[in-house]
Amino acid sequence: MSKQAKVLTAQEIRRVLDYVATRPHAERNRAMFLTMLYAMLRVKECAALRYADVLDAEGKIKTEFYLSAEQTKGRKGGVVFVSEKLRKELQSYVRAFPPKSLSDKLFYSQKRPSEGWNSNTLCQFFHHLFRNCGISGGSSHSPRRTGITNLADKGVSVRVLQSIARHANISTTQCYIDVNDAMKRKAVELV
Repeated sequence: MSKQAKVLTAQEIRRVLDYVATRPHAERNRAMFLTMLYAMLRVKECAALRYADVLDAEGKIKTEFYLSAEQTKGRKGGVVFVSEKLRKELQSYVRAFPPKSLSDKLFYSQKRPSEGWNSNTLCQFFHHLFRNCGISGGSSHSPRRTGITNLADKGVSVRVLQSIARHANISTTQCYIDVNDAMKRKAVELV
């Protein structure tokens, strides 16, 4: 990865959330952004999510869901673990926008609500979102890279991160982790 997506700071994440709160479709845009961040999804995976993927039989958000081969990069399915924070966000979103059909895309689009977004339009959405928030270098890959870096900063091993990110090679995961001065300061204090 020669040109890496920007890793967002806590202040930049707050800036994005504050911005989307003032715009049309605030609930959807907040849920999409936080799903990408907390679940560390690729844009293709987020665009492909359906209500049936994330809801259990009682209409509650699952603690984990399965991405099929068709929904993922490299056509290899995998499990996505859903944090309590993300479960609350998605439950709030689903209450605001209940499914007409479980086969509908989770995140509606204005033009074709049940068909939702495709990868390209979602990439463009994130490009414009970060630009409008004044975040240089932000892209649709920034939430995923930010989530992985934040977990690494908290001491999660690269092997666990590889599994969460669903990377075939650990070297790919290592490229996602942005090393910063704060991480280095914490590290030297452990000696």
